[in-house]
Amino acid sequence: MKSVRIRDTDLFYEDRGEGTPLLLVHGFPLNHRQWTDQLESLSPLHRVLAPDLRGFGRSVEQPVPAVLTMDALAEDLALLVRHVVGDEPIVFCGLSMGGYIGWQFCSHHSARLKALILCDTRADADGPEGVARRHEMADRVLREGSSTIADAMIPALLSADTRARQPAVTDAVRRMIIGTDPHTIAAAQRGMAQRPDMRHELSRVELPTLLLVGEHDPLSTPDTMAEIAAAIPDARLVKVRGAGHLPPMENPADTNDALRSFLDCLD
Repeated sequence: MKSVRIRDTDLFYEDRGEGTPLLLVHGFPLNHRQWTDQLESLSPLHRVLAPDLRGFGRSVEQPVPAVLTMDALAEDLALLVRHVVGDEPIVFCGLSMGGYIGWQFCSHHSARLKALILCDTRADADGPEGVARRHEMADRVLREGSSTIADAMIPALLSADTRARQPAVTDAVRRMIIGTDPHTIAAAQRGMAQRPDMRHELSRVELPTLLLVGEHDPLSTPDTMAEIAAAIPDARLVKVRGAGHLPPMENPADTNDALRSFLDCLD
């Protein structure tokens, strides 16, 4: 992995291949390793960048801020992209929290974008109950540690079929969650609780857009993603068979096929 100093922390990232840069932004509370299959599959034909966001993976900072906002994380990525690829437009691909960051990147840095890929995410803000749940998890992880959060989250992140048939995927997700600092988990939850409602911006997205969703995702359901796809003028939706909230790990073959098909159309 490479690293670059961005503001007050070192961001670590993978940088493989050549061509139009594809930025892969991981979900919560994971790290760039969720994209391992995509790095291997796509880098022979495309330049693939996969960072660890501030506080996650190897991009550990001390002390972790009390709140990691989606806007601040988007600004980190804008600075990272400028350092790595200069002014060349990128394809932004974000999953879940990475999608929340993507909306902010699109709002503030649209000139840097060639296309947009959003996986298993939402455009609306949390309601009062959702905000309360995030703050409850933030408090809980600081009391009980990351392993407790792993046990609570995995049934929502991975489909029942994945959990039954792919123990290596379940173990990989668990390791990523347990390896994440509880303070980072708490800060990111507080940041996601503050994220704005972006639904009013969807009709203004003037980019080729691909939406991917696991057919069994209970968090960002296929119906939710279909509503986003219908609101974006140049968007298409692909459902990934057998997957829950993490199609890139649960069904990498179908995920990679969808990504390659979309990227090929951009050339």
